[in-house]
Formats: sequence, structure tokens, C-alpha cells
Amino acid sequence: EKTDWPSVFAETGIQFMAINTLFQLAAETPERISRASRFLNIADGFNYLLSGVARAEQSLASTTQLYNPTSRSWSHSLLKLIGARPELFPVVVPSGTRLGPLRPEIATETGLRNADVFATCSHDTGAAVAAVPTAGTDWAFLSSGTWSLLGVEIPDPILTDACRDLGFTNEIGFGGSVRLLKNIVGLWLVQECRRHWAKTGQEYDYESLTQLCASSRGFVSLIDPADSRFLAPGDMPEKITAFCRETGQPAPADPGACVRCVLESLALFYRRTLEQLELLLGRKVRRVHVVGGGSKNRMLNQFVANALHRDVLAGPAEASAFGNVLIQAIASGVLPSIEAAREVVRNSVAMETFEPREEDSWDRAYGVFQELIRK
Repeated sequence: EKTDWPSVFAETGIQFMAINTLFQLAAETPERISRASRFLNIADGFNYLLSGVARAEQSLASTTQLYNPTSRSWSHSLLKLIGARPELFPVVVPSGTRLGPLRPEIATETGLRNADVFATCSHDTGAAVAAVPTAGTDWAFLSSGTWSLLGVEIPDPILTDACRDLGFTNEIGFGGSVRLLKNIVGLWLVQECRRHWAKTGQEYDYESLTQLCASSRGFVSLIDPADSRFLAPGDMPEKITAFCRETGQPAPADPGACVRCVLESLALFYRRTLEQLELLLGRKVRRVHVVGGGSKNRMLNQFVANALHRDVLAGPAEASAFGNVLIQAIASGVLPSIEAAREVVRNSVAMETFEPREEDSWDRAYGVFQELIRK
């Protein structure tokens, strides 16, 4: 059987990505699927090994492109489409569900005789957003690391044609909230550049690259971070050079110029994404919280504030770990709510605020960037 992309999005609200579980299972042979007795995502599999209870945690299930965010259940139409028996798929439970105690043999071996197993937000971004140290509704999050995930927390999914065409995705978070976000390539670009330079005998740590970037001239050349050539590993500096030449721009002259090109381009792409997000929401976002490892990149944070013309609040770097612990605290009754959990983060983490600067020059660069990505 076949279906079309609009129908899949209307059913799942999930951005089209070849890594989605829908495509992985569709690529399996019918014989292999027929031999399976249970489908578990990796985190659910670990929970099963620890507790003996097979459940699908909601935040993770919602990213598979096999889950319907409106009915809050597996999509039986898509399971049928790929030839997967519905009974293979376990009951979906909310993030923060207590599955039970450790298996007796594990409790004995580890000495953890009173330990419970919780299905927290098994999806790392779901856990990270649960730890965003904020209040109110006028904020967006930027989970910044190898990938960038820019989005907002809303009560219900947006399944419109515009949402689909703009490449946004609807994932379930703690408390049944929806993370409306876009997946964007992030500091992977710098990581791959650094790896290539190391292979050629040029070893740079991230602090050195930041210093080189700071001493390079701004807005010499820009790239489209969403260009498919940048997704695969390889000679990233050469890929950046090729893009610049193809678009009539000077190639970055050295590592500092290359990193500046990447960071400026990412910040401008975030601005474009935020404008699209506000279009879908019908309202303005007032501030952006940056969490994850990229929150430690002060230069990128400043560029983001400049490009977005909004305050950027950075931290915590270990947001996924924080969110995991806090959800368990809520589930076990130690904390009363997600609001209380976020207050714990605000009181525990030193955040840094970046205010917008050089807005006129960033506006001019954004005009150039928009023309560039239209080519």
C-alpha cells in the first residue's frame, strides 16, 4: 500500500526525516517483522530490561511518525500501511509514569532494593524542554548542540498545511504538552570542520576557534545550513567553500573566517525559523532560552540575540539530565508540578543573558541571507 506525504503529516504532525521510525520499519522485510513479538524504542527497551514492564513512553513514541498526537495513540492506519501488527506495539504511557521496582535479580546484584523505574521523557529534547528555567508562555527554546531544535511549548498540535510545508514537527512533552519545533543542523558544522582540520595537522580546541572567529571580519560569506550537502560527514571546510563559490561569495580564508561564516549563518537561520514559528502561532515570542551544550558558546549566543533582536538566556548546559531527574521528582511526589521543577532550575543554575547588539548590520545581513537561500 502507498500513501502521500500530506496524509502522513495530517496523521502524525511529524517533520519528514528519513531517520524516522516509520521509514525504518517500512524498510524491514515482512519476514523479520512477522518474527517479532514486541516493538520497543531503545529507551523503552532499557526500561523493560530494568523493570520487566513493556511500555511505550509518550514523548519518544511521538517522534516515531507512527503516533497520532490528536488521538494520543498509535496510528493504526500507518501500522497497517507498513504491515506491522498493532499488537506488536505496547501501551503508550505519559512521561513520568512509574513502571515498577527493579527486577529482583538486578536489585539484588546492585543493592538497589528500593529503587523504582520511571519512564521519564525518554526523548532528550523532551527532557531538556522540561528543564527550561522559565515561566509564562511568551518564550521559545533553542536546544543547541550538534543539532539545533528551535520551538515552543503549546497545548495542542498544529497540523496545518503551512506547518507541514514549513518543515515543523509536533512532539509530545511532559504533561501532554506539544513541542512545536524545527530540527536544524547545528554545531555539527563546526565539529566536522574541527575534525577535518585535525586530520590535516591543525589542532584547534573550541576556545581557540572562538578567538579566531572573534578576530575575523563579519558577514564576509554566508551559507544555508539546511543545504543537504552539510548533513553528511566529510571535508566540511571544502563543502562550505563550494557553497560560497556556487553562490558568488568569497570562500572563507582561514579557520576563523570559516567558523564565523557558520555561526553567523546559524543565527540568521534561527531568525528565519522564529519568524515562521510566529506566523504559525499568530503571536510574538519575547525571549529565547538556549539549553544544551551549545549554551556554553557565548559567541553564538550573542549572534543569536543580535539576529533575533531578542534577549537570549543561556543555560543549563545539561538540560536533558536535569529534566530527567526533575520528572522523576514530580512522579515520585517530591515536586508538585512542572512549574515548581522549572523554579528549581532557575534557583540552581547561573544563567547568562545576552542582549541584542548591532541590529542594523544584522538586519542587512538577514536581507542578504534571505536572497541567498532563495537561489
